[in-house]
Amino acid sequence: MDQGRRVVDSEKVWASLITKTSYLQGLLTLHHSLASSGTAYPFVALYTDSLPQEARAIIAARGIPLQRVDYLKPGGGGRDYKADPRFEDTWCKLSVFSLTGYERVVLLDADMLVRRNMDELMELRLDEERRVIAAGHVCSCNPLRKPHYPADWVPENCPFTSRHADPEAAQTEGEDLSTRPLGLLNSGLLVVAPSAARYAEVLARLETANAGWVFPDQELLADVFRGRWVPLPYVYNALKTLRWRGVHDGIWRDGEVRNVHYILSPKPWADADGGKGNEEETYRWWWAADRERRAREEARGIFDALSASQMRLDRPSL
Repeated sequence: MDQGRRVVDSEKVWASLITKTSYLQGLLTLHHSLASSGTAYPFVALYTDSLPQEARAIIAARGIPLQRVDYLKPGGGGRDYKADPRFEDTWCKLSVFSLTGYERVVLLDADMLVRRNMDELMELRLDEERRVIAAGHVCSCNPLRKPHYPADWVPENCPFTSRHADPEAAQTEGEDLSTRPLGLLNSGLLVVAPSAARYAEVLARLETANAGWVFPDQELLADVFRGRWVPLPYVYNALKTLRWRGVHDGIWRDGEVRNVHYILSPKPWADADGGKGNEEETYRWWWAADRERRAREEARGIFDALSASQMRLDRPSL
């Protein structure tokens, strides 16, 4: 199938990859939140052959266009992601560069929730030299002290730590890209101008992927586009952990956040209690959006496992 074709009549689109049913509820609620933001651009669900037909039918029933992409993995097999199984399919996100039928694609992870309109990303200047893609930074604080994370992932090396002295600037500016891990991106939101040349560049590096990479696609992207990506302020990819007390709550502003990213586990749809402690408020946002989505779907006559809040598909393997 030609990934260079369009499935919508627009040169610029939002997109999200889905490879398994465990992220289906997340994708539907992401789409709902994006539409509720008043965006002028369509949303496309990118899927691989691993996604069951039942899930594709649920997506199509909501009027969401589907576009097939290739299932990608490293040439030599790469690292074993038993410690973080959610990363097993994230190589497939690299297929966004193959979507040459579009002038601009903003790729969003399915575990995100749009809180404010961010159509300005469709007009963000990119070029072929120093601004090839745009993304937000990783948070290298490792607040859960995961033992398999890199040793240099400590608060003093985190790009967001340097913003504590000027929280207002953090709402509108990214950080310096000069040193590791400051030079690493979080691939939850990617602003991309697809091209055959960029896709070939990415695939070539995928063939020789470093088995030591803890974070698959985003370490590859940071390697391929080192010094050539635009750092976005945290508000476009607001990692849920930034809001945690003692992490980066000093720069977080609820009213400024455009898009929340529910990294790590549990995902909101796998936590019917709505989160606890640090996560309670942000999970409340997600569940409110999910309830609104289901109510609107049922008003349109859509009744299935997800519209009726009776999800019986496989839960995330986290």
